[in-house]
This record gives sequence, structure tokens and C-alpha cells, in this order.
Amino acid sequence: MGIRVDEEACNRCGTAEEPMCVRDCPGDLMFIKPNDKAAIVDNRECWDCAACVKVCPSQAIEMRLPTSLVVRGVTLKGRAMKHKTTWQLRLRDGEHDDYETPSTGRSPFIPNL
Repeated sequence: MGIRVDEEACNRCGTAEEPMCVRDCPGDLMFIKPNDKAAIVDNRECWDCAACVKVCPSQAIEMRLPTSLVVRGVTLKGRAMKHKTTWQLRLRDGEHDDYETPSTGRSPFIPNL
């Protein structure tokens, strides 16, 4: 798996502050290139948590699914909201399916104490 940033859609969250993908990546793998576009340091280090995918307000980041799961060219985009995450699975032919998953309100990286 891995993520891909669409540089045409990336607008650095429209802010001079730290973009959300850089801020929320638990592996500290996202950075801003000199052209003001987001990028990942190394997809091999990615945890596949989709944090960057879910927080991107312009939906410029997509997750590439492995070919063992789907056909080449299929992508998954997500958008986190307060009570749910919406997902769009885009097929190679351009068709897409939309899904929603409820938010648990908990971080998957912080254990319940």
C-alpha cells in the first residue's frame, strides 16, 4: 500500500501554518516540498493508518491499495468528520463507490487507560 499526493489538488490546506497531513501523520513522514506541495518521505515507512488521507481538506491524498486486494489503479480516499469517516473507492474505469464508517472518537494510537 502507500499514499499518493495529487499536487494539482494540494493547496497546503490553504494556510501558512503546518498542514494537517504533516501535523497528523503519526510516523512523521509527511513534509512540504519547496513547491509548497505535500509529499511522503518514504512509502515503505508508511503505517497505512490513512490519517493524512482522512484529514486532507482538498482530498489531494489518496491511498493506493495493493494489487493483491484489488486491480491496479484502484484508489481509496477518505474524509474524517466529527461522527463519521466517508470513503470513496474509485475503480480503474472511473466508477466509484462511497462508504461511511462511524467515528469511535478514540485515537487508534493512544490506548484506553
